[in-house]
Amino acid sequence: MQQLFPAEGEAVPKLRFSEFLEAGEWGIKPLGESCDILNNLRKPITGSNREKGFYRYYGASGIVDYVKDYIFDEKLLLIGEDGAKWGAFEKTAFIVTGKYWVNNHVHVLRVKMVNDIFLENYIIMLDIAPFITGAAPPKLTLKNLKKIPIPVPQDKKEQQKIADCLSSIDDLITAQAKKIESLKDHKKGL
Repeated sequence: MQQLFPAEGEAVPKLRFSEFLEAGEWGIKPLGESCDILNNLRKPITGSNREKGFYRYYGASGIVDYVKDYIFDEKLLLIGEDGAKWGAFEKTAFIVTGKYWVNNHVHVLRVKMVNDIFLENYIIMLDIAPFITGAAPPKLTLKNLKKIPIPVPQDKKEQQKIADCLSSIDDLITAQAKKIESLKDHKKGL
């Protein structure tokens, strides 16, 4: 995955699909220019005030609970604000779809200028630690989130090709994980 994106200080990735070899250098855009940030729509619900339901309730690292209502009904990118893991290849960012609720421990982004799967994978690959402030608790502030540099190819088709490639690998990983779980269940039944 690291070779599909330019290394720091480079303008092109080490690996490039053949149809894009002559597509030129990638540009750099701050994350804040690539997304609408919807943090003002987040609403935390304390554990004691949560009514159980079937809508996902997201926090910094994923689903925290299931609640009775939702505040979002669109495809968005979530990035942990505090209480998250920000190292390279941590699940720092994740795309969510459908109806769900988001608490105030995660940044909410509507991706607008880049492919959302491309962006999600780049952020997952990136070490976000240099953008984290504070110690107790450490936090990815909105100001620093907006500054994160995102390398972007000029041709949107190249973004799509990278997103499709990485999604197909994710699908294989998911299928393999299900197969392993099925084999474990089979073994228990023997």
